[in-house]
Amino acid sequence: MCVADTTRCEYAPVWDVGPWNTTDDYWSATRHGFTDLPRGVPQAQAASRSGHREGRDQYGREVTNPAGIDLADGTFWDGLGLRSNAWVDVTFLWQGEAATGVVHPGGTPVNVRTGPGTGYPRTGLAAERARVPVLCTVRGQTVSGPLGTTDLWNKIGPDNFVSDAYLRTGTGEPVAPPC
Repeated sequence: MCVADTTRCEYAPVWDVGPWNTTDDYWSATRHGFTDLPRGVPQAQAASRSGHREGRDQYGREVTNPAGIDLADGTFWDGLGLRSNAWVDVTFLWQGEAATGVVHPGGTPVNVRTGPGTGYPRTGLAAERARVPVLCTVRGQTVSGPLGTTDLWNKIGPDNFVSDAYLRTGTGEPVAPPC
């Protein structure tokens, strides 16, 4: 997810729902809650914007904002650099056709960089166990991490790169075309 109108991004697994509904898995191919809504549309957003369920959540509370995702503190503060409520653009992996990898940083989030090296500015974080798209690959600075030492970098979003030393793709070779 990225902060709307910025380049600040965070890559994190979806482990929670809310803040309004606890059964709204709107990202799932087999949506269990609010099956009358299309995939990708949070019920809170539909309630707030178009009066779904007369503007109320699953508990009958009036939905006062369209928040469909409840961000963890680390994602909110550290990854996205937010200090107050804001719009974020969320892309779920089912919305793309890219190869994927799972972030394996060894205990702390991985820095996402604007290019293939640690000298490039940090533009966000990738959380442990986040599944991320691998759009293309490039050779860059050699980095050592929990998955070995490599000069392979994976582009996981617009101007967002992560070293293959932190991304489990099933191989030490490129899984996507060159950038």
